[in-house]
Amino acid sequence: MQERSAQGSRNESAVEKLDRNWMELLQELRVLQTGVQILAGFLLTLPFQSRFETLDDYQTTLYLANVALAALTTALILLPVSVHRRLFRLHLRAALVSSADRIAKVSLAGIGLLSVGTSSLVFDVTAGRAAGLWAGAVLLTVLLILLVYVPSRLRRQAEKES
Repeated sequence: MQERSAQGSRNESAVEKLDRNWMELLQELRVLQTGVQILAGFLLTLPFQSRFETLDDYQTTLYLANVALAALTTALILLPVSVHRRLFRLHLRAALVSSADRIAKVSLAGIGLLSVGTSSLVFDVTAGRAAGLWAGAVLLTVLLILLVYVPSRLRRQAEKES
């Protein structure tokens, strides 16, 4: 509650607030980009491993879906920067911040699904199909709790306190 009231008392103009929000979003996107790059890099090395040839159809499909998801998530994370370049000096910061916020949320979902898919693939290849499905299901559940439930609950608590 103290932080919320401290933010409410900031002496900043609407433009300064948009600038601060933009910078915070960029920092979040940088963190997401690093995660996607690590997973994508891992995935892109797999075809060059001798064991890759032994993947069955399900594993190959899961692998290709993960590669596609990594590429799409990377593109999403880069989208706010591209939009910023196009809108630069057009005084559309509010639209930029609003769209970047939505893009960051979709990117979070993308990297969450990529983590689930990659973990599921690794478990499937190393410990079997059942282990892969269980690993994917457990990680999906944990990520839903951490990325959806916890922030929603914290927001509801903050709204009750204000």
